[in-house]
Amino acid sequence: MSAFDLPWLVADIGGTNARFGLVTSLGARPSNVAVLAGADYATLPEAVAAYLAEHAGGVRPGAACLAVAGPIDGDCYRLTNSTWAGSVRDLDVPYVRLLNDFEALAVSLPHLEGDDLVSLGGPEPGHGVKAVLGPGTGLGVGGLAPAEQGWTPIPGEGGHVTVPIVEPRELEIVQALQSQGLPHVVAEHVLSGPGLVRLHRALAQVNGVSAPELTASDIVARLDDSLCAETVEVFCGMLGSFAGNVALTLGARGGVYLGGGVLPRIVERVRTSGFRSRFATNPDMADYLAAIGTVLIVAPQPALTGAAAWLSQRASSELVS
Repeated sequence: MSAFDLPWLVADIGGTNARFGLVTSLGARPSNVAVLAGADYATLPEAVAAYLAEHAGGVRPGAACLAVAGPIDGDCYRLTNSTWAGSVRDLDVPYVRLLNDFEALAVSLPHLEGDDLVSLGGPEPGHGVKAVLGPGTGLGVGGLAPAEQGWTPIPGEGGHVTVPIVEPRELEIVQALQSQGLPHVVAEHVLSGPGLVRLHRALAQVNGVSAPELTASDIVARLDDSLCAETVEVFCGMLGSFAGNVALTLGARGGVYLGGGVLPRIVERVRTSGFRSRFATNPDMADYLAAIGTVLIVAPQPALTGAAAWLSQRASSELVS
């Protein structure tokens, strides 16, 4: 079997779940999509083998593109919020390439349209540099820049920058988190699924009230509870400031896209929150930011679409004869 023989394996490997799919024809979106719990497998190769055996009819893919939530170094990976680490040379696939998960999500952006996206304010995104970010188990950040032919993805670890603080209450929250054992609070500590839990706990301390330990899913499902509602509002405001910072850093006049597993559960809440006003609030660059569109990705498994597009783009130039 030569490299790039179909079908292709695509994957989006996060800290909690590993999502897999097959590409069976050039240009097609992934099929046979399955989501496996990472905790059920000791290693990534075990999860790949289980997917191929149980969800893909035992096929042997000719190529694979794996998007992982963590830094990559050549053919080596290490997930930030999981124990999985190793080399893709351990996989029984002729051709394998690694992408950062938000690098793959960035590649998907030109392939998303219509019901795949929900506007969060501002004009419709244009053709320029695009930014993509999103809270899930962690906080991912990436970009996409126009090239002479197509687009060039920009990977990064922007979720680990220092947390954005604008309002006095946010400073109180960060101080509460520091008192709870986080001496240096980074954006991911609050702008993620686990971050919602930390925010809820910190706000209870700031408000001087007792509160039950809730999961992120509990918090977004209990918006009739005042503390949960305040938690989500603070979350959206800080996310808006963070997204504005990313837009300025990348010069993302082609739009800012939000993904991840948290926001699609609370679409209307995000749209009516302070996210957009905080995004465009800047003492020097307010007009610049106001001209940038912000949209929420609600398409299912967009990083798999990006991984498939990445393989398609390289099938002709990197084909091993």
